[in-house]
Amino acid sequence: MDRRKPELLCPAGDMEKLRMAVAYGADAVYLAGTSFGMRSFTANFAPGELPQAVKLAHDAGVKVHCTVNIMPRNDEAAALPAYLEQLDAAGVDALILADLGASTASRAVDELRDRAKHQHINTKEELRSVLCDILSEMMQEDSALDISKKPAVILVIGVNGVGKTTTIGKLAASYTAQGMRVMLSAADTFRAAAADQLEIWAQRAGADIVRHGEGADPAAVVFDSIAAAKARNCDVIIVDTAGRLHNKANLMNELNKIDRVITRELPDSSRETLLVLDATTGQNAVSQAEQFNKVAKLTGIVLTKLDGTAKGGIVVAISAGLGVPVKYVGVGEGIDDLMPFERAAFVEALLPAEELDETDEIEEEPEGEEN
Repeated sequence: MDRRKPELLCPAGDMEKLRMAVAYGADAVYLAGTSFGMRSFTANFAPGELPQAVKLAHDAGVKVHCTVNIMPRNDEAAALPAYLEQLDAAGVDALILADLGASTASRAVDELRDRAKHQHINTKEELRSVLCDILSEMMQEDSALDISKKPAVILVIGVNGVGKTTTIGKLAASYTAQGMRVMLSAADTFRAAAADQLEIWAQRAGADIVRHGEGADPAAVVFDSIAAAKARNCDVIIVDTAGRLHNKANLMNELNKIDRVITRELPDSSRETLLVLDATTGQNAVSQAEQFNKVAKLTGIVLTKLDGTAKGGIVVAISAGLGVPVKYVGVGEGIDDLMPFERAAFVEALLPAEELDETDEIEEEPEGEEN
C-alpha cells in the first residue's frame, strides 16, 4: 500500500522564523520577497536575503516556496519577469500564485492600460466593460461538445476527488433528458468502488453501464462498452478513467490503449476528451491541466465546485494558458447542476457591476507617463 508521509509546511516571515521552522522539522517553508506578495504583516525577505534564505533551507533539506500572489498594478506588471528570474536564480523550489495568476493578470493589466489610453476611457463603468472584454477575449470561444457522429465518445479524465464521476453522471442525465440513449463505461478499474459509484449515477441518470471487476484492463472495458453501445443503438458513450497523474507512464499507456480501441472500433464517431478540474484548488488546477495536456489531447475543460470557491479567475488562467475551451462548470450537488460555460456571462459574474455615480470619472494618463 502506498503510504505517503505528510509534508509539514511552515510560514517563514523573516530569517529568524525561517531558522526556527528549519530547526523544528519543517519539510518546506513558504515566504515572500518584498515584491508581488500578500504577506504584508511580516518583514519578508529583501532581494539580497533570498539566496541566503534558500541556501539555509536547502542545506537542511527543506524546500522553499515563495508567494507571488498579488494582482499587479500598472507600475508593477513590467517588473514581474525580472522578479521571477531573480527567484529562479535564488533557487526557489516553487511559487504560490493567486487565483487569476500573476502572469495572466499582468497581460490583462497591460492590455487594459493600452486600451484605456487609446479609447479615452474616463469612467469606471467603461473601464470595467473593457476589462470584461479583455478577459473574455483571453479565453477560448464557447463551443458545445461535438456528438454529431454517433455513437459519440466522451473520454473523461482527471485526478481522484475532483468530481469526475459526479460530472459523468450529470452529463449522462442531461443527454437522457434530451431523449438520447447513453452508455457509461466504467474504465476506472484502479480505484476501489469507482464502478459502484458510477453505477449509482447510471441508475439516477437512466443510462446503461458496462463494468468489469477491479483491476481489469480498462481498454477491455471500453471495447465491451462500444460493442454494447452498438448493439443497443446508443447515441453517446461516456468513458470514466483512472486518475493516476502521479504515474504518467502508466496513465499514458492506459490512455493510448483506450485511444487505439476507440479509433479501431469507431473510426467515424465524434470524439471529445474532457479534463475535470476542481476550481477550489486554484493554481494547482493549472498545473494539473498542463500535465494532463501532455499525455492526452484535451478538447475541453470541466470546472467543478465553482459554487463553493472565490477562485473563479482560475477559469481565465486555464483557458488562456492551455488554449483549451471550458465546456462546462459544476455549480452544485444536484443532478442538474452542470451548466454549459458561457464566457461573457462568466466574466460579468466575475466582475460584478457596482452602483457607480454617473459623474464618477477616472483620470486620463498624461502622455508619456504610466500609472
